[in-house]
Amino acid sequence: MSLNAHIADVRQRIALAAERAGRSSDEITLVAVSKTQGVSTIEEAYDAGLRDFGENRVQELIKKHDQLSTLIHWHLVGHLQSNKAKYIAPFVSLVHSIDSAETAQELGKRAEQAGRTIDILIEVNIANEPTKNGVLADQAEPLMREILEQTTNLRVRGLMTVAPYEDYPENTRPYFRALHNLHGRIARNYPDLAEFNQLSMGMTNDFEVAIEEGATIIRIGTAIFGERV
Repeated sequence: MSLNAHIADVRQRIALAAERAGRSSDEITLVAVSKTQGVSTIEEAYDAGLRDFGENRVQELIKKHDQLSTLIHWHLVGHLQSNKAKYIAPFVSLVHSIDSAETAQELGKRAEQAGRTIDILIEVNIANEPTKNGVLADQAEPLMREILEQTTNLRVRGLMTVAPYEDYPENTRPYFRALHNLHGRIARNYPDLAEFNQLSMGMTNDFEVAIEEGATIIRIGTAIFGERV
C-alpha cells in the first residue's frame, strides 16, 4: 500500500471506531508519529492532508522543524528532560509527556521567554509499569494543581498514557477506561477549566479501542508509515 492508502485506511478505521462509540471522527486528532522518517516522507504525508506530527526525541523534533513547513503542528510525544525544554519552547504545539513539576516549570519559563503559551498533557502511567514514564494515577491531580499554581505560560489540556502492549487489543480497554475516568474526576474538580478536555491515548495496535473509550488524540506511527527501519 502507498502512504496515501495507509492514511486513508487509518482515517476510515477512526471513523468506524467513532461511529461505534456514538462520536464524530471530527473530535479526534490524528498525530502521525514520524520518528526515524525522512523529510520527504513527512512532506508526502503533509500533502496527503496530515498536519499534526509527533516525535519522541527532542533532537529529531528540532531538526525536522527546521526543515519542514511552518504550518505543521509539532507534538513531543516522548519524554522531555528539563534541560531540553528551551529548544522546543519556541515552536512546539503540544507536549504530551509532562510528569514532573520541575519539567513543567522549566518549560513554562522558556515559553514565557519565547512569548508563547504552550499546551501540555500530564503523562499518567495508568498500568503502573516500572519501565514507563509518567506519574501514577493518584499523583496526576496533585501535579496538575502544582503546575496551575506555580507555572505560567502553560495550559494543561488533559492526560496522556501509553497502554501496555497486548496481542489482543481488547485487553487494553481497562487502561483506557481508567484514564478516561481519571480525567473525568479531575475535570469535575476544575469546572472552570474548560480547556482540560483532551485524552491522548491509543497507538497503531490499539487506537480503535482507545477511541471507543474516549480518546481525543491518537498517536499513530506504524499504521501510517510502516515498520521502522
